[in-house]
Amino acid sequence: MTRNTTTGRKPLIGVLGASGAVGRAAVRELRALGHTGLRLGGRTPSALQAVAGEDPTGQDETLRADATAPDGLRAFTEGCAVVLNCVGPTYLLRATVASAALAAGAHCVDVAGDDPAAEDLLKDGDPARDGRTVVLSAGALPGLSSLLPRWLAGQGLDGVTALTAYCGGLETCSPTVARDLMLSLTSGGADGAAYGEALAAVRGGRRVPRALRTDEDTEHDGFPGRVAVQPYLSGESERLADTLGLDRLDWYNVHPGPRVRALLNLLPGSLAAGDDPAALAERLILAAGLDLAGHRPYYVMDFALSGTASGAPATAGLTLRAASSYRLTAAVGALAVDAVLRAGVPAGVHFARDVLDPGAVVRHLRSQGAAELRLTGAAAGPEQPGQMEEGAL
Repeated sequence: MTRNTTTGRKPLIGVLGASGAVGRAAVRELRALGHTGLRLGGRTPSALQAVAGEDPTGQDETLRADATAPDGLRAFTEGCAVVLNCVGPTYLLRATVASAALAAGAHCVDVAGDDPAAEDLLKDGDPARDGRTVVLSAGALPGLSSLLPRWLAGQGLDGVTALTAYCGGLETCSPTVARDLMLSLTSGGADGAAYGEALAAVRGGRRVPRALRTDEDTEHDGFPGRVAVQPYLSGESERLADTLGLDRLDWYNVHPGPRVRALLNLLPGSLAAGDDPAALAERLILAAGLDLAGHRPYYVMDFALSGTASGAPATAGLTLRAASSYRLTAAVGALAVDAVLRAGVPAGVHFARDVLDPGAVVRHLRSQGAAELRLTGAAAGPEQPGQMEEGAL
């Protein structure tokens, strides 16, 4: 282990999984927010040292830590003010890291950690009783996927009734994402349910099964080339509809890569037949790599809201385009850590979509060049049909 010996340091932030796709980006986002002297944790010391070496001040410390090893996790969380968890798979770890952080007297932010993690934490008693805060789902999806529509609803509209969303991209698939995708088919939702329901939508303010249809070969303005779109209603999307008071919500997962889409179509049957989930995850990683070959990676979130402006029917649109969903996840996670340290989030267990300031998130994405944002309709203003905000892919 390499430790920081600087005295009078700021509250210690521990980043678990600091050398992974999300963790490494999260370290950079935290540094951009002014946080230094981080504790970097993971299973490969050499990789952690490489991340620490990116800090010109040399104030970071590294510590080997494995989320599945209680002793190592205990040593990692000890002395931290807040722990940012960037490791998975989410639906196996559930609240493991958050519980370890709380036991060490630290707050916790998890870039994933859906309903199962919240349920586990609250079974042991609300952390609010000890003045501790846990922020879950502080990532791109879930997380940013609700924060952006919440922000858009305040850009020129005085009421909203319907939302249509398209989210997806062409990029590498990390082992954590691949394994979580397998698990999400049967878990990840509240009370042991699956993470979401394919083909379902919100109608009249409630979930309606089989309301929409999949299209395996179509086009969408936000995505280059031909894509497949699959309607998918998650628990997060349902809660978003309730928060905004929507009568109607259509949510589509977009799959530009044909190899990934073909494998996803086979997954339910393969898992039901007893195929090894680890082997299927490896196939998914390979398929994503093949689909990406020769292409520039990208990730898109496209939202269209319908409602009223000045009493008349109106629409507002937002298209976010980024080079990586992993960086988007890292940005939301880092902003959640920053908010917790500034006492901007009350004690207790929360989801990022409910406690982060959507405007602050949008400003950070713009200022750091993490994404390109295009506004249309009422959100673009009365004199411009569309507006491209600055940002670098």
